[in-house]
Amino acid sequence: MAGKNQGINPIERWRDFPRARRERRPFNSSQSYTISRILKRALDLIIAAGLLVLLSPLLVSVAAITTLSDRGPIFNSHRRIGYKGKEFGCLEFRTITVDATANAPVTVVGDILKRSSLDKLPQLINVLLGQMSLVGPRAITKEELSNYGEHAYAYMAVRPGLTGHWQTSGRNDVSYQNRVSLDVEYLSKWTLALDFVIVAKTLSALLSRHALLPRVDS
Repeated sequence: MAGKNQGINPIERWRDFPRARRERRPFNSSQSYTISRILKRALDLIIAAGLLVLLSPLLVSVAAITTLSDRGPIFNSHRRIGYKGKEFGCLEFRTITVDATANAPVTVVGDILKRSSLDKLPQLINVLLGQMSLVGPRAITKEELSNYGEHAYAYMAVRPGLTGHWQTSGRNDVSYQNRVSLDVEYLSKWTLALDFVIVAKTLSALLSRHALLPRVDS
């Protein structure tokens, strides 16, 4: 899928976006689409702010446990490509030990955070800053953008999501290529109703019993 797009320039792809929209490929460029996007951003702000306030005791507790367990930093910040091809620091609670190597082991607390997806909660801050949306395609690196081929412009026309198709389709059991396909499907078929469906599926997955249980090695 990379092929001739291996040397993709995110900014040039974005500059080509107005022409692609005029061709209505793959977006619906109607007035209703524009209104839906405005509503989506308004909902992002309202819900993200509300969740940060509501979950503040949990966030503070996790932050304290994370930093006191080994005196390390609270967050990890990963560089990701976002709206209009701009890079940003995608926040997560730190789940690995303080180690200079790339293969630092996951902590006990980090294991629970990762499997319950609670490590992603700091990304609500990214949502408030306009760098992410509650629902959208995966937040990817600049290098990964070439894998989206002709759909790279569509990826940069929206904000990456805290959750999305990839999250509700067994994120650890889906191949990378299929995850790209799920993102492209989301970009092609987006509606506010689809976002609500994805949020409902995400909440169901988060509340499932197995997501919160400690891992038992066989």
